[in-house]
Amino acid sequence: MDKNQIIGIVIIGVIIVAYMIWSQPSKEERADARRQDSTEKAEDNEKKYRLDSLNNLRIIDSLQAITDSVAKQDDIILQDTTVSNDSIQNQQMIDKYGVFAKYQTEGEVAKIITMRNAHMEVKFSTKGGRVYSVELNDYVTHSKEPLILFRGGQNTFNLSIPARNKMLGTQELFFKPQTTDTILNDINKTQTISFRLKTAEDKYIEYIYTLEPESFLLDYEVKFVNLEDIIPINTEFLNLTWETYVPFLEHGKKFEARATTLTYKFLDAEVKSLGIRKDESDKKLDTKVRWIAYKQQFFSSVLIAKNSFDEAKVFQKKLEEDSTHLSLMTSKIVLPYEGGKEVSIPMSFYFGPNKYKTLQKISVIEDDNLKLEDLIPLGWVIFKYVNKFAIIPLFNFLGSFIGSYGLIILIMTLLIKLVLFPLTYKSFMSSAKMRVLKPEIEKLNKKIPKEKSMERQQATMALYKKAGVNPMGGCLPVALQFPILLALFRFFPASIELRQESFLWATDLSSYDSIFSWTAEIPLLSAYYGNHISLFTLLMAAAIVGSTLLNGNQMQDSNPQAKTMKYMMYFMPVMMLFWFNNYSSGLSYYYLLSNLITIIQTLIMRKMIDEDKILAKLKANVSKNKGKKKTGFQARLEKMAKQKGYNLPKKKK
Repeated sequence: MDKNQIIGIVIIGVIIVAYMIWSQPSKEERADARRQDSTEKAEDNEKKYRLDSLNNLRIIDSLQAITDSVAKQDDIILQDTTVSNDSIQNQQMIDKYGVFAKYQTEGEVAKIITMRNAHMEVKFSTKGGRVYSVELNDYVTHSKEPLILFRGGQNTFNLSIPARNKMLGTQELFFKPQTTDTILNDINKTQTISFRLKTAEDKYIEYIYTLEPESFLLDYEVKFVNLEDIIPINTEFLNLTWETYVPFLEHGKKFEARATTLTYKFLDAEVKSLGIRKDESDKKLDTKVRWIAYKQQFFSSVLIAKNSFDEAKVFQKKLEEDSTHLSLMTSKIVLPYEGGKEVSIPMSFYFGPNKYKTLQKISVIEDDNLKLEDLIPLGWVIFKYVNKFAIIPLFNFLGSFIGSYGLIILIMTLLIKLVLFPLTYKSFMSSAKMRVLKPEIEKLNKKIPKEKSMERQQATMALYKKAGVNPMGGCLPVALQFPILLALFRFFPASIELRQESFLWATDLSSYDSIFSWTAEIPLLSAYYGNHISLFTLLMAAAIVGSTLLNGNQMQDSNPQAKTMKYMMYFMPVMMLFWFNNYSSGLSYYYLLSNLITIIQTLIMRKMIDEDKILAKLKANVSKNKGKKKTGFQARLEKMAKQKGYNLPKKKK
């Protein structure tokens, strides 16, 4: 410690001592203090004496005084208890409703407000300010009851609000409607209703719903007004939970359940779904999501972001044992949130049919490409394009002036067969050439032993080459028709236009027809075939068998692969009895017509085509092409045969 430090410490000590001496009271002040203490003590003793004397003097009257005061004390206690109970109730309200407690009423009952337009009736509940139920006016269920997509007890729509370190859910809070009307029914103009959840007169959350006259789209906007001191400033997102028990609406529950799935679209990607293979499915959608749909066979409830949702977690569970519901679907959605005096999150609901033309027109912003039409399962890429650009336009065109969908399917089948006839004819001609050459092929097979299969094959190919016959000529036209066949397989069960449309004995072309049914559960049969018999499916299978029998002799029985294919063709109708028994009767009806027309075409072409002339022409081709050099393909076949130890027959000079 140096000299300067010692001097500093001494100076500080002197200052402290001097302050203590200076702040001490003087003798006069100490004397006054003692006098004051004595006076106060005396006064206290005097008061005590007076009080004791007064009590002694009134000891006789005290009993009456006490009796008189009992009632007054009871009133005071009652008032104190009331104040205490009010305080407890207020605290309970604050604990339950947080910053919104002032505008909540214990025991409040939810009120329902109805909004209608030409297509639907939407009911809102003041509890949660949410959509309570949706009824579609243009449709009914299979049992002819009003078609309601969901009811209040089957639907949860809850926005979680972080309000001053307390997480509150809007599902349990009561919003105040900004209208005294309980029914908004002006279907000729745009209607708007709003619900407010207040923390003060100028501080609130507002739900605004807007419904256009001719629309299945319900615009939905969430506004936060002057809540920057309520919602933490670092809040960047809010959590929204949407859960629905999807009801059973159609004729065949099993088939409808297969078509029901949670579907979604990423912001810049294709439409996807959770699928139908598992009893329970869930997925974390880590990137921006444009919309989430609870899709059924013919109807959907879709929540659409005007911009995008940040991310979501989606879940679905099949409810096979539930007689009224198909599945439970849940979405936990992350909404983007930017703080400020007024924050808006715009969204929209689509409540409506899975109708291609309707879904294609839906948009929430200019030049929007929502791709809602992809909710309709039109098949894999090539089949989807066939449906989009050929089948659907043709179907809608015929539907614009023909009232019977049974007749529409008939005409559509005839037109498709007419368009495909050149391919059918080419395939038939190729089969006819193969058929007339069959005796020549059998002669070759007799000359060459079975053990020399490569020799047989090369000799057969050489004969085809000389005759000018392409053995694959009949396969290519069939392959080109295959996409149309599968496109229609996806189109008919998904076509809402066929829903509840009757034809002949079928009451609903979108579902199975039944000529006989039973209630008893038969193991395996009930699971794979069902509890009914579909007549259209039976007739379709019979037509396929007839077509197979008519064309079966065109295959070469000597070819093991041809024999296997032939057996498969006879086995397919049996399998289709099981596959199609629960499918759309419109689809079975189409395949029935298609096979009947094929049989008629085959019979006509057989009458028109002279197989003797075809054989003569093929023999002329063989004679003409004798001595020609081998093609590169034939040379390669011979080389492969030699490598495997086969000696090809030499040509006779």
